[in-house]
Amino acid sequence: MPELPEVETVRRGLVAAMEGKRIAGVTLRRPDLRFPIPADFAARLTGRRIVRIDRRAKYLLAHTDGGDVALMHLGMSGRFTIVPPGGFAAEPGRFYHNGASGAGEGPHDHVVLALEDGTRIVYTDPRRFGVMDLVAEAGLAGHRLLKDLGVEPLGNAFNAPYLAEAFAGRRTPVKAALLDQRKVVGLGNIYVCEALFRARISPRRLAASLAPKGVPTARLERLVAAARAVLQDAIAAGGSSLRDYARADGELGYFQHTFDVYDREGEPCRREGCAGTVSRIVQSNRSTFYCGRCQR
Repeated sequence: MPELPEVETVRRGLVAAMEGKRIAGVTLRRPDLRFPIPADFAARLTGRRIVRIDRRAKYLLAHTDGGDVALMHLGMSGRFTIVPPGGFAAEPGRFYHNGASGAGEGPHDHVVLALEDGTRIVYTDPRRFGVMDLVAEAGLAGHRLLKDLGVEPLGNAFNAPYLAEAFAGRRTPVKAALLDQRKVVGLGNIYVCEALFRARISPRRLAASLAPKGVPTARLERLVAAARAVLQDAIAAGGSSLRDYARADGELGYFQHTFDVYDREGEPCRREGCAGTVSRIVQSNRSTFYCGRCQR
């Protein structure tokens, strides 16, 4: 499933193509994805101008001048493709979903937004675990999918004192604690593994041990810095392209080429001076990759 860097990369691509533009038409090829799409989705969006596109956790939020916000989630296999006026021709080395030169007419192209300048925004989702909803601006914070979310890991509220309070007394492994979206949003399996490696913290370590009596330790300070750095590096690289993910411009992200531990089981640790080997364990039904020699 796309994580925060992938969603942020898609958001930035959509901003360039959509912000300030009016939606000329909306085509819905099915009534639902993971949840039913509002019956008046197309009618309420048609003719409206996109004021701005934000991100909350892994949700994309397109604010319109009509007071409605289109809430969108990529699910496991969703992707947006920006199709310029007149379409595009396939070029060697570039990725276009379904192998179609027109984009928007494939069997998994479920939603198409036609903009006033002729650009089309195509939402494709083979597994249909994505989300398309429409909510009034005034009710956005209380939306059932947003109201219980934790802090943004790239925001000022994400700091060692905050994590110390969140981790205090928690007898769960630190990796599981970081994946709790009620505490910190957008940190998925890949980037938690990478952040723990950079911070030299074992994924087996109990969360409470990083904040005895709610007081942040040096390890916790390192973890906050490492999490921020990993996410920023991944965004700069356009995210990680594993299986279905691609940027809105059709290109693939390339952060996966710089993974230190994720999906590197049995390979040498990349930390200078460490003679360890990357191991894989299963935690909460997810693969965890780490170096048992330098992550304590």
